[in-house]
Amino acid sequence: MATAVLVPFWFFLVLAVLAAWAAYDKLLMPALRWFMAGRTNVVLEEVSTRLRISVRPFQRTRRQILIHRLLGDPKVQTAVEQYAAQSKVPLPVVLARVEGYAREIVPAFNAYLYFRIGYWIGRKIAQGLYRVRLGFVDAEALKTVPENATVVFVMNHRSNMDYILAGYLAADQAALSYAVGEWARIWPLAALIRAMGAYFVRRNSKDELYRRVLERYIAMATQAGVPQAVFPEGGLTRDGLMREPRLGVVDYMLRGF
Repeated sequence: MATAVLVPFWFFLVLAVLAAWAAYDKLLMPALRWFMAGRTNVVLEEVSTRLRISVRPFQRTRRQILIHRLLGDPKVQTAVEQYAAQSKVPLPVVLARVEGYAREIVPAFNAYLYFRIGYWIGRKIAQGLYRVRLGFVDAEALKTVPENATVVFVMNHRSNMDYILAGYLAADQAALSYAVGEWARIWPLAALIRAMGAYFVRRNSKDELYRRVLERYIAMATQAGVPQAVFPEGGLTRDGLMREPRLGVVDYMLRGF
């Protein structure tokens, strides 16, 4: 004969939360990854016929792999060892701190989100707010860019719309990667920005360990041929005039060559 088992309500809530998490982690997320992987492959095949600068293997590499690659970089390892020795901090503690920096910086590029959702949103916003016209594209020069070269788009920074406009206008040429400040590190905007291939930076950071991790990521991406978009002013111009350049990101790119 069956008997009822009574449990406290709080215990039932805990079980319900654990069951929901298990369903999310074991069922929903794998199904979503499978769905997105199929859509992403279709998009990559389509855009490969029209992009003048192809999506690089580095951009298609899983984020976790890029994080591990960054953590294992010899220059990052040297910086970790030096910091641990100078600061008298245990090596595992410093490694955990560096991993946090890497997870904060490294993007999670998704071709489907970039060329389908991101491009559609960028086009609607840009054309809704502005009369957008592309004056000139040096298509012949782009054709001569070697496969092992890295193209860097340089522009001044007048508004936060620059990210959207640059990505929209260059969508037929390349999938751009660019640095984004702390203002965008809020949920869910941060996840979307990472999926668009952008990486986060802490502006004016004096943390030498953080700067070394950031430098090595930018150098790795540049060496891998990822097209970069750079605002050399390092921030918005308030009067529309060019500001004094801050060439930290460009310097990090060149250190890899």
